[in-house]
Amino acid sequence: MTHPFELTIARTDGAGNIYLEAAAGVTAFILAGRYFEARSKRKAGAALKALLELGAREVTLVRDGREDLIAVSELKVGDRFLVRPGEKIATDGVVVEGSSAVDASMLTGESVPVEVGTGDAVTGATLNAGGRLVVEARRVGADTQLARMAKLVEDAQNGKAAAQRLADRISAVFVPVVIALALGTLGFWLGNGAGLTAAFTAAVAVLIIACPCALGLATPTALMVGTGRGAQLGILIKGPEVLETTREVDTIVLDKTGTVTTGKMTLLAVHTTDGTDEEEVLRLAGALEHSSEHPIAQAVASGAAARVGTLPTPEDFANIAGLGVQGIVEGHAVLVGREKLLAEWAMSLPEELRRAKAEAEAAGRTAIAVAWDGDARAVLEVADAIKETSPEAVKRLRALGLTPILLTGDNKAVAEAVAAEVGIAPEHVIAEVMPQDKVDAVKRLQSEGRSVAMVGDGVNDAAALAQADLGLAMGTGTDAAIEAGDLTLVRGDLRAAADAIRLSRKTLGTIRSNLFWAFAYNVAALPLAAAGLLNPMIAGAAMAFSSVFVVGNSLRLRGFQPADR
Repeated sequence: MTHPFELTIARTDGAGNIYLEAAAGVTAFILAGRYFEARSKRKAGAALKALLELGAREVTLVRDGREDLIAVSELKVGDRFLVRPGEKIATDGVVVEGSSAVDASMLTGESVPVEVGTGDAVTGATLNAGGRLVVEARRVGADTQLARMAKLVEDAQNGKAAAQRLADRISAVFVPVVIALALGTLGFWLGNGAGLTAAFTAAVAVLIIACPCALGLATPTALMVGTGRGAQLGILIKGPEVLETTREVDTIVLDKTGTVTTGKMTLLAVHTTDGTDEEEVLRLAGALEHSSEHPIAQAVASGAAARVGTLPTPEDFANIAGLGVQGIVEGHAVLVGREKLLAEWAMSLPEELRRAKAEAEAAGRTAIAVAWDGDARAVLEVADAIKETSPEAVKRLRALGLTPILLTGDNKAVAEAVAAEVGIAPEHVIAEVMPQDKVDAVKRLQSEGRSVAMVGDGVNDAAALAQADLGLAMGTGTDAAIEAGDLTLVRGDLRAAADAIRLSRKTLGTIRSNLFWAFAYNVAALPLAAAGLLNPMIAGAAMAFSSVFVVGNSLRLRGFQPADR
């Protein structure tokens, strides 16, 4: 058999035509498409694994005056265990000895470490940032808050229906129509006496021209180029099912700690009395706080060192649990801490410092009093600082037609102060929420008919990220949040959230146009094929051109630029 090289539109008996290359090409392209699709599917269990790995692996058990290192899985309710500074608390329990500051930001979103003492409850997987604690276990295994959060993530992921692929929807209609048309063509020519060979030639030509090689390339090529460009910009798209959601999203929920803010305590302002030198305040207070392990103290010490340089070494130092620190620096008796600490030494804040302290606390910041040689001299403001790019990011999200909502475990005063700085209305602030409340907040927004995107970085956000229609995880956050999200923002810059949604929408648009053109050339040639006028070379050229067009259209995504470039 020979394959005549003729680019003509004329009826033939089909005896010289073979179609093996078309069959092989279509099979290869579709299998390639399925391969790329399989590679991009999300591993649903990865978020649960990352979440459960957050907890401590070993614990120091205290029993009969002895300290024994055992696996956390061996702990029982009622056991007492030791938690040293810098260690994770092994399980949920109650402090029976010691006092410290506990960093619970990975679970509650609370940016300020919580002071705990005898009788206070503590949560497993939180970090002991201060002193030595002895804790009595109250909940172990599946009953702990960490385990319950893992269950929340699992439920939210299982409840999220997979997006129906657009190509499947088109094929569900297109394929039966083409088969019916091919059978109709065969019957028509047989009924008109054209002969069995000519009738089968026309019917097969219909099937060939209607089977677009580009269909197997339409989605994976756009997805590969779009995700590749995203990776260059610090945006990781987990799979094709994510893209369609970005087109529907109308509300975006922003976690505060680590997303809108830096997630780290920072010295923001210094208020002094008349005649007091700010540099001297920072030098004396910074020197004393540098000897403390408390996160707020470290924020003061770091801020002071950045502004005045090398800090002196205290001649004497004492940590007053729950109140602050005191000591001797450069011959001065210095106090740094709460106003109550100064009151114990019969000192009070003058009116200007009292006013500065009240304004700082009204703005949701932590106010620290500084005194030496018997007089209150200054008030320092410490808070979780807002990222410089956050206000611009909120503005860009609004430009995309999204309504930003601030969601946090912090108190309402802190949340509203942060919202005001970044341009979010007070009515769009949801504060003082626990992890399970974050999921409920997302569900409530969804029940109002909204399509919700969620941006977060902590373990406490993982369940809400999974529940949201679109989860955007900050790459600077925890593995649990990253695995639960649909998009990962590697840069840790909230502006990347707007870029991610823009890129996802553009990639989806490219996929849609690819799918359209994957069919267009072939559909246009169907009448010629049914009429028996289509030369196989023209059919092959149409299929080849549609594939080239799809690849070229996808490559246009390489030119995508962030809004700030």
